[in-house]
Amino acid sequence: MSQGSNFVDYVKICGRSGNGGAGSAHLHRDVRTAKGGPDGGDGGRGGHVILKGNAQLWTLLHLKYRKHVIAEHGMSGGSALKTGRDGKDEILEVPLGTVAKDSVTGEVLFEITKDGEEKVLVKGGRGGLGNWHFKSPTNQTPRYAQPGESGQEEWKILELKVLADVGLVGFPNAGKSTLLSVITAAKPEIGDYPFTTIVPNLGIVSYRGGKSFIMADIPGIIEGASEGKGLGFRFLRHIERNSVLLFMVPADTHRSIKEEYEILLSELEAYNSELLHKPKILAITKADMLDEELEAEMKIDLPELPYVFISSVAQKGLPELKDLLWKAINE
Repeated sequence: MSQGSNFVDYVKICGRSGNGGAGSAHLHRDVRTAKGGPDGGDGGRGGHVILKGNAQLWTLLHLKYRKHVIAEHGMSGGSALKTGRDGKDEILEVPLGTVAKDSVTGEVLFEITKDGEEKVLVKGGRGGLGNWHFKSPTNQTPRYAQPGESGQEEWKILELKVLADVGLVGFPNAGKSTLLSVITAAKPEIGDYPFTTIVPNLGIVSYRGGKSFIMADIPGIIEGASEGKGLGFRFLRHIERNSVLLFMVPADTHRSIKEEYEILLSELEAYNSELLHKPKILAITKADMLDEELEAEMKIDLPELPYVFISSVAQKGLPELKDLLWKAINE
């Protein structure tokens, strides 16, 4: 499932909620009553703009070209205390992991995490009160009612954080796309230059007994990603939603394995120190180049966390890797 240009994780939309309907200032009249009291009903609420979680969606593509979302106005109140109809809400379905932000301040308003969950993005105006609310012993026939409250027009930003069980963390060409293409049904683009993976690729990994988990390959970190270099923040945002981080360092790195792991770690920490509390596993990739002696030598100076030597091409160490990941996800 290579998403390519269909993967959209950021949209800016203008939501306009409906005005509330006006209250009615009607006075009761019928055959028997020439001068009745106030019986004007309340106006209906203006329509909200609402976000609704949909587990079947995985991109914001369907909202990319929908710049303006307009909800219906509420109807005015009527005679005989009839309340006006509420304006129809405008409901936008979004993938789980969608975060709504104010476009001016950047403040996070809320996040949609469950299927069917609904949250109001732009609130409709309240309906005005009818004249019967204003009746008093001294003013028994008020000839006025409240107007409805105006709706709001606001620009909002929607951002998507991919929900996956395992997020792959490593520099470009650490072998992340290759691993994903070998142990899942995903078909990512594979190249050995930085930023082959511009968008997250998701794949489902089959495990024993018909179980499975989701793995996401995210654009490679480069030093300084946390300062917004390269694809920086846009990519790091996706890591926040993964429950286990799989660090991938190639056996032929020009630094030591430990050094490269620590650089990756410091990038994550600079962006969001809470990421360091997630379960971490280290995969030393391209291990088909190593003999037992070299492997033993490398083990002496590895960082302290569960690790496995793997080769996606030679299918080496993949069952052990799946075991480690499954255990970490379910702890």
